[in-house]
Amino acid sequence: MKRRLFGLLSQQLKQIILSSLLLFSASLITPSHAQQLETQTIKAEHIIKKLNRTGKLVFKRTLNLSFKSSGYLEVLNIDEGESFTKGQLLAELDSAELVAEKNASYARLFQAKRDVKRISALLSKNLSSQQALDDASTLVETTRASHKVAAYNLSKAQLLAPFNGVVLTRFTELGELQSPNQSALKIAAVENNLVLRVSLTAEEVRLIKLDQTVDINLPQYGIIEGRVSKVPAIADQQSHLFTIEVLLSGLSINQVVVGQLAQILTDIATNTLAYRLPIAALNSVDSQGKALIMVLDVNSSEADRYKQQAFVIQQLSNEFIYLSAPKDALPLTIVSYGWQRLVLDNEKILNEIK
Repeated sequence: MKRRLFGLLSQQLKQIILSSLLLFSASLITPSHAQQLETQTIKAEHIIKKLNRTGKLVFKRTLNLSFKSSGYLEVLNIDEGESFTKGQLLAELDSAELVAEKNASYARLFQAKRDVKRISALLSKNLSSQQALDDASTLVETTRASHKVAAYNLSKAQLLAPFNGVVLTRFTELGELQSPNQSALKIAAVENNLVLRVSLTAEEVRLIKLDQTVDINLPQYGIIEGRVSKVPAIADQQSHLFTIEVLLSGLSINQVVVGQLAQILTDIATNTLAYRLPIAALNSVDSQGKALIMVLDVNSSEADRYKQQAFVIQQLSNEFIYLSAPKDALPLTIVSYGWQRLVLDNEKILNEIK
Protein backbone atom coordinates (compact mmCIF):
# COMPACT_ATOMS: atom_id res chain seq x y z
CA MET A 1 0.00 0.00 0.00
CA LYS A 2 2.81 2.39 0.91
CA ARG A 3 4.64 1.65 -2.35
CA ARG A 4 1.54 2.30 -4.40
CA LEU A 5 0.89 5.55 -2.55
CA PHE A 6 4.50 6.54 -3.07
CA GLY A 7 4.25 5.74 -6.77
CA LEU A 8 1.14 7.88 -7.17
CA LEU A 9 2.54 10.85 -5.31
CA SER A 10 6.22 10.75 -6.25
CA GLN A 11 6.02 12.60 -9.55
CA GLN A 12 3.87 15.41 -8.17
CA LEU A 13 5.98 15.70 -5.02
CA LYS A 14 9.26 15.73 -6.96
CA GLN A 15 8.03 18.64 -9.10
CA ILE A 16 6.90 20.58 -6.02
CA ILE A 17 10.15 19.99 -4.15
CA LEU A 18 12.31 20.84 -7.18
CA SER A 19 10.41 24.08 -7.70
CA SER A 20 10.84 24.99 -4.03
CA LEU A 21 14.60 24.33 -4.15
CA LEU A 22 15.02 26.38 -7.32
CA LEU A 23 13.08 29.30 -5.87
CA PHE A 24 15.06 29.14 -2.65
CA SER A 25 18.36 28.98 -4.54
CA ALA A 26 17.36 32.09 -6.46
CA SER A 27 16.52 33.86 -3.20
CA LEU A 28 20.07 33.30 -1.91
CA ILE A 29 21.13 36.22 -4.13
CA THR A 30 19.58 38.50 -1.50
CA PRO A 31 21.58 37.91 1.72
CA SER A 32 19.03 39.53 4.08
CA HIS A 33 16.28 37.30 2.81
CA ALA A 34 18.33 34.11 2.73
CA GLN A 35 18.49 33.84 6.51
CA GLN A 36 14.73 34.04 7.07
CA LEU A 37 12.85 31.08 8.51
CA GLU A 38 9.10 31.00 8.78
CA THR A 39 7.36 28.57 11.09
CA GLN A 40 3.76 27.57 11.65
CA THR A 41 2.13 25.78 14.55
CA ILE A 42 -0.31 23.20 13.24
CA LYS A 43 -3.02 21.52 15.31
CA ALA A 44 -4.31 18.07 14.48
CA GLU A 45 -7.78 18.17 12.90
CA HIS A 46 -10.24 15.79 11.32
CA ILE A 47 -9.68 15.23 7.62
CA ILE A 48 -12.41 16.76 5.46
CA LYS A 49 -13.46 14.67 2.48
CA LYS A 50 -15.04 16.46 -0.46
CA LEU A 51 -17.88 14.37 -1.85
CA ASN A 52 -18.61 15.18 -5.50
CA ARG A 53 -20.80 12.63 -7.24
CA THR A 54 -23.44 12.81 -9.96
CA GLY A 55 -26.80 11.07 -9.63
CA LYS A 56 -30.28 10.99 -11.15
CA LEU A 57 -33.43 12.64 -9.83
CA VAL A 58 -36.22 10.04 -9.50
CA PHE A 59 -39.37 9.26 -7.54
CA LYS A 60 -38.65 7.50 -4.28
CA ARG A 61 -41.85 5.44 -4.46
CA THR A 62 -44.30 4.59 -7.25
CA LEU A 63 -47.62 2.73 -7.13
CA ASN A 64 -49.30 0.40 -9.64
CA LEU A 65 -53.11 0.64 -9.57
CA SER A 66 -55.32 -2.27 -10.69
CA PHE A 67 -58.97 -3.26 -10.35
CA LYS A 68 -60.19 -5.80 -7.78
CA SER A 69 -62.61 -7.46 -10.20
CA SER A 70 -62.70 -8.26 -13.89
CA GLY A 71 -64.60 -6.03 -16.28
CA TYR A 72 -64.39 -3.74 -19.29
CA LEU A 73 -62.83 -0.30 -18.83
CA GLU A 74 -65.59 2.27 -19.25
CA VAL A 75 -64.13 5.52 -17.85
CA LEU A 76 -60.56 6.85 -18.11
CA ASN A 77 -60.15 10.41 -16.84
CA ILE A 78 -56.34 10.65 -16.80
CA ASP A 79 -53.41 10.06 -19.10
CA GLU A 80 -49.63 9.83 -18.83
CA GLY A 81 -47.96 12.96 -17.49
CA GLU A 82 -51.17 14.44 -16.10
CA SER A 83 -51.55 15.42 -12.46
CA PHE A 84 -54.43 14.56 -10.14
CA THR A 85 -55.61 15.33 -6.62
CA LYS A 86 -56.40 12.99 -3.75
CA GLY A 87 -59.84 11.33 -4.11
CA GLN A 88 -60.17 12.09 -7.82
CA LEU A 89 -61.77 9.40 -10.00
CA LEU A 90 -59.06 8.12 -12.35
CA ALA A 91 -60.72 5.14 -14.04
CA GLU A 92 -63.84 2.98 -13.73
CA LEU A 93 -65.11 -0.38 -14.98
CA ASP A 94 -68.47 -1.18 -16.52
CA SER A 95 -70.18 -2.11 -13.26
CA ALA A 96 -73.49 -3.59 -14.54
CA GLU A 97 -72.46 -7.14 -13.64
CA LEU A 98 -71.15 -6.10 -10.22
CA VAL A 99 -74.33 -4.14 -9.44
CA ALA A 100 -76.44 -7.14 -10.37
CA GLU A 101 -74.39 -9.40 -8.10
CA LYS A 102 -74.76 -6.93 -5.22
CA ASN A 103 -78.55 -6.75 -5.70
CA ALA A 104 -78.80 -10.53 -5.91
CA SER A 105 -76.83 -10.99 -2.71
CA TYR A 106 -79.06 -8.47 -0.97
CA ALA A 107 -82.15 -10.35 -2.10
CA ARG A 108 -80.74 -13.61 -0.75
CA LEU A 109 -79.97 -11.89 2.55
CA PHE A 110 -83.51 -10.48 2.75
CA GLN A 111 -85.00 -13.90 2.09
CA ALA A 112 -82.74 -15.53 4.72
CA LYS A 113 -83.96 -13.04 7.33
CA ARG A 114 -87.59 -13.78 6.44
CA ASP A 115 -86.92 -17.51 6.83
CA VAL A 116 -85.56 -16.94 10.33
CA LYS A 117 -88.73 -15.07 11.33
CA ARG A 118 -90.93 -17.75 9.79
CA ILE A 119 -89.12 -20.65 11.47
CA SER A 120 -89.12 -18.79 14.80
CA ALA A 121 -92.90 -18.45 14.57
CA LEU A 122 -93.31 -22.14 13.76
CA LEU A 123 -90.96 -23.12 16.58
CA SER A 124 -93.09 -21.20 19.07
CA LYS A 125 -96.03 -23.46 18.02
CA ASN A 126 -93.86 -26.61 18.12
CA LEU A 127 -94.21 -26.90 14.33
CA SER A 128 -90.45 -26.68 13.67
CA SER A 129 -87.17 -27.58 15.34
CA GLN A 130 -84.28 -25.72 16.90
CA GLN A 131 -81.97 -27.25 14.29
CA ALA A 132 -83.98 -25.63 11.50
CA LEU A 133 -83.75 -22.26 13.27
CA ASP A 134 -80.00 -22.59 13.72
CA ASP A 135 -79.54 -23.46 10.04
CA ALA A 136 -81.60 -20.46 9.00
CA SER A 137 -79.59 -18.14 11.27
CA THR A 138 -76.34 -19.47 9.82
CA LEU A 139 -77.66 -18.83 6.31
CA VAL A 140 -78.33 -15.20 7.28
CA GLU A 141 -74.70 -14.71 8.33
CA THR A 142 -73.26 -16.34 5.19
CA THR A 143 -75.51 -14.34 2.86
CA ARG A 144 -74.67 -11.13 4.76
CA ALA A 145 -70.94 -11.85 4.22
CA SER A 146 -71.58 -12.51 0.52
CA HIS A 147 -73.42 -9.20 0.26
CA LYS A 148 -70.49 -7.35 1.86
CA VAL A 149 -68.07 -8.95 -0.62
CA ALA A 150 -70.31 -7.96 -3.54
CA ALA A 151 -70.52 -4.37 -2.24
CA TYR A 152 -66.73 -4.27 -1.77
CA ASN A 153 -66.08 -5.55 -5.32
CA LEU A 154 -68.42 -2.89 -6.68
CA SER A 155 -66.56 -0.14 -4.79
CA LYS A 156 -63.27 -1.40 -6.21
CA ALA A 157 -64.59 -1.04 -9.75
CA GLN A 158 -63.31 2.54 -9.44
CA LEU A 159 -59.72 3.73 -9.16
CA LEU A 160 -59.60 6.73 -6.81
CA ALA A 161 -56.43 8.72 -6.32
CA PRO A 162 -54.88 7.86 -2.91
CA PHE A 163 -52.82 11.09 -2.88
CA ASN A 164 -51.87 14.12 -4.94
CA GLY A 165 -49.74 12.77 -7.74
CA VAL A 166 -48.97 12.29 -11.40
CA VAL A 167 -49.50 9.44 -13.86
CA LEU A 168 -46.24 7.88 -14.97
CA THR A 169 -47.54 5.09 -17.23
CA ARG A 170 -50.94 4.02 -18.60
CA PHE A 171 -51.16 0.29 -19.35
CA THR A 172 -54.71 0.06 -20.72
CA GLU A 173 -57.25 1.52 -23.16
CA LEU A 174 -60.98 2.26 -23.01
CA GLY A 175 -63.08 -0.85 -23.64
CA GLU A 176 -60.24 -3.22 -22.77
CA LEU A 177 -61.02 -6.14 -20.47
CA GLN A 178 -59.34 -5.74 -17.09
CA SER A 179 -58.26 -8.46 -14.67
CA PRO A 180 -57.09 -8.28 -11.02
CA ASN A 181 -53.50 -9.18 -11.92
CA GLN A 182 -53.26 -6.48 -14.61
CA SER A 183 -52.01 -2.98 -13.75
CA ALA A 184 -54.00 -0.13 -15.24
CA LEU A 185 -51.97 2.90 -14.13
CA LYS A 186 -48.58 3.61 -12.60
CA ILE A 187 -48.60 6.72 -10.42
CA ALA A 188 -46.31 8.63 -8.06
CA ALA A 189 -46.88 11.16 -5.31
CA VAL A 190 -45.67 14.70 -5.92
CA GLU A 191 -45.09 15.64 -2.27
CA ASN A 192 -41.94 14.52 -0.40
CA ASN A 193 -41.26 11.91 -3.06
CA LEU A 194 -38.35 13.32 -5.08
CA VAL A 195 -34.95 11.78 -4.34
CA LEU A 196 -31.49 11.93 -5.86
CA ARG A 197 -29.99 8.47 -6.27
CA VAL A 198 -26.20 8.48 -6.18
CA SER A 199 -23.81 5.52 -6.32
CA LEU A 200 -20.88 5.64 -3.89
CA THR A 201 -17.87 3.47 -3.18
CA ALA A 202 -17.51 1.54 0.07
CA GLU A 203 -15.09 4.16 1.40
CA GLU A 204 -17.48 7.01 0.59
CA VAL A 205 -20.63 5.37 1.93
CA ARG A 206 -18.95 4.93 5.33
CA LEU A 207 -18.95 8.72 5.63
CA ILE A 208 -22.69 9.01 5.00
CA LYS A 209 -25.25 8.74 7.80
CA LEU A 210 -29.03 8.45 7.68
CA ASP A 211 -30.81 11.85 7.98
CA GLN A 212 -27.51 13.62 7.24
CA THR A 213 -27.84 16.98 5.48
CA VAL A 214 -25.95 17.37 2.19
CA ASP A 215 -25.70 20.00 -0.54
CA ILE A 216 -27.22 19.28 -3.96
CA ASN A 217 -26.30 21.20 -7.11
CA LEU A 218 -29.28 21.50 -9.49
CA PRO A 219 -28.51 23.31 -12.77
CA GLN A 220 -31.58 25.59 -12.65
CA TYR A 221 -31.52 26.30 -8.90
CA GLY A 222 -27.89 26.13 -7.86
CA ILE A 223 -27.12 24.72 -4.42
CA ILE A 224 -30.07 23.38 -2.41
CA GLU A 225 -30.26 21.29 0.75
CA GLY A 226 -31.16 17.59 0.80
CA ARG A 227 -31.47 14.92 3.50
CA VAL A 228 -30.13 11.38 3.21
CA SER A 229 -33.21 9.14 3.39
CA LYS A 230 -31.66 5.77 2.49
CA VAL A 231 -28.27 4.14 3.03
CA PRO A 232 -28.08 0.56 1.70
CA ALA A 233 -26.60 -2.24 3.77
CA ILE A 234 -25.15 -4.11 0.78
CA ALA A 235 -23.66 -3.10 -2.56
CA ASP A 236 -25.10 -3.72 -5.99
CA GLN A 237 -24.03 -7.15 -7.21
CA GLN A 238 -23.01 -5.89 -10.64
CA SER A 239 -21.46 -2.47 -10.02
CA HIS A 240 -20.32 -3.20 -6.43
CA LEU A 241 -21.40 0.35 -5.54
CA PHE A 242 -23.78 1.56 -2.83
CA THR A 243 -26.73 3.62 -4.09
CA ILE A 244 -27.93 6.15 -1.53
CA GLU A 245 -31.05 8.32 -1.75
CA VAL A 246 -31.18 12.02 -0.87
CA LEU A 247 -34.69 13.39 -0.27
CA LEU A 248 -35.44 16.82 -1.77
CA SER A 249 -38.48 17.75 0.29
CA GLY A 250 -38.45 21.41 -0.72
CA LEU A 251 -39.05 20.76 -4.43
CA SER A 252 -42.19 19.84 -6.36
CA ILE A 253 -42.45 17.99 -9.65
CA ASN A 254 -43.32 21.23 -11.45
CA GLN A 255 -39.95 22.74 -10.55
CA VAL A 256 -37.67 19.99 -11.87
CA VAL A 257 -37.48 17.35 -14.56
CA VAL A 258 -37.59 13.84 -13.15
CA GLY A 259 -34.70 11.90 -14.65
CA GLN A 260 -32.33 14.86 -14.85
CA LEU A 261 -28.81 14.73 -13.45
CA ALA A 262 -27.68 16.53 -10.31
CA GLN A 263 -24.58 16.55 -8.12
CA ILE A 264 -23.83 16.01 -4.46
CA LEU A 265 -21.32 18.67 -3.45
CA THR A 266 -20.54 18.54 0.25
CA ASP A 267 -17.70 18.39 2.74
CA ILE A 268 -17.76 15.52 5.23
CA ALA A 269 -15.60 15.35 8.35
CA THR A 270 -13.95 11.96 8.86
CA ASN A 271 -12.77 10.36 12.10
CA THR A 272 -9.13 10.44 10.94
CA LEU A 273 -6.89 13.04 12.60
CA ALA A 274 -4.13 14.69 10.57
CA TYR A 275 -1.85 17.70 10.42
CA ARG A 276 -2.80 19.94 7.50
CA LEU A 277 0.41 21.54 6.19
CA PRO A 278 0.92 23.85 3.23
CA ILE A 279 2.44 21.90 0.38
CA ALA A 280 5.45 24.25 0.39
CA ALA A 281 6.51 22.83 3.77
CA LEU A 282 7.18 19.40 2.24
CA ASN A 283 10.93 18.70 2.15
CA SER A 284 10.99 15.36 0.39
CA VAL A 285 9.64 11.81 0.41
CA ASP A 286 11.72 8.95 1.72
CA SER A 287 12.01 5.45 0.27
CA GLN A 288 9.02 4.28 2.32
CA GLY A 289 6.73 6.95 0.91
CA LYS A 290 6.72 9.07 4.07
CA ALA A 291 6.82 12.86 3.99
CA LEU A 292 9.95 14.53 5.38
CA ILE A 293 9.15 17.73 7.27
CA MET A 294 11.45 20.14 9.12
CA VAL A 295 10.11 20.38 12.68
CA LEU A 296 10.99 22.87 15.41
CA ASP A 297 11.79 21.28 18.79
CA VAL A 298 11.79 24.04 21.42
CA ASN A 299 13.11 21.67 24.10
CA SER A 300 16.34 20.93 22.24
CA SER A 301 19.52 22.96 22.13
CA GLU A 302 20.02 25.71 19.58
CA ALA A 303 22.13 23.45 17.37
CA ASP A 304 19.59 20.63 17.34
CA ARG A 305 16.45 22.74 17.41
CA TYR A 306 15.44 21.92 13.80
CA LYS A 307 15.00 18.25 12.95
CA GLN A 308 13.70 16.52 9.86
CA GLN A 309 10.98 14.02 10.74
CA ALA A 310 9.06 11.47 8.68
CA PHE A 311 5.24 11.34 8.67
CA VAL A 312 2.73 9.03 6.99
CA ILE A 313 0.85 10.82 4.21
CA GLN A 314 -2.93 10.54 4.60
CA GLN A 315 -4.06 12.82 1.80
CA LEU A 316 -2.64 15.24 -0.75
CA SER A 317 -4.12 18.18 -2.63
CA ASN A 318 -2.70 21.01 -4.74
CA GLU A 319 -2.48 23.28 -1.69
CA PHE A 320 -2.14 21.04 1.35
CA ILE A 321 -0.60 17.79 2.50
CA TYR A 322 -2.28 15.85 5.32
CA LEU A 323 0.04 13.97 7.67
CA SER A 324 -1.07 11.20 10.02
CA ALA A 325 -1.56 12.25 13.66
CA PRO A 326 -2.37 10.15 16.77
CA LYS A 327 -5.56 10.70 18.77
CA ASP A 328 -3.76 12.64 21.53
CA ALA A 329 -1.60 14.61 19.08
CA LEU A 330 -0.02 17.82 20.36
CA PRO A 331 0.38 20.90 18.15
CA LEU A 332 3.27 20.61 15.71
CA THR A 333 5.57 23.53 14.84
CA ILE A 334 6.98 23.15 11.34
CA VAL A 335 9.25 25.23 9.12
CA SER A 336 7.08 26.43 6.25
CA TYR A 337 9.72 28.64 4.59
CA GLY A 338 13.50 28.42 4.62
CA TRP A 339 13.75 24.70 5.32
CA GLN A 340 15.87 24.36 2.16
CA ARG A 341 18.80 26.13 3.87
CA LEU A 342 18.52 23.82 6.87
CA VAL A 343 18.53 20.76 4.62
CA LEU A 344 21.54 22.04 2.68
CA ASP A 345 23.38 22.80 5.93
CA ASN A 346 22.70 19.30 7.25
CA GLU A 347 23.93 17.74 4.02
CA LYS A 348 27.05 19.89 4.15
CA ILE A 349 27.77 18.76 7.71
CA LEU A 350 27.31 15.11 6.77
CA ASN A 351 29.66 15.49 3.79
CA GLU A 352 32.32 17.04 6.01
CA ILE A 353 32.00 14.17 8.49
CA LYS A 354 32.44 11.64 5.69
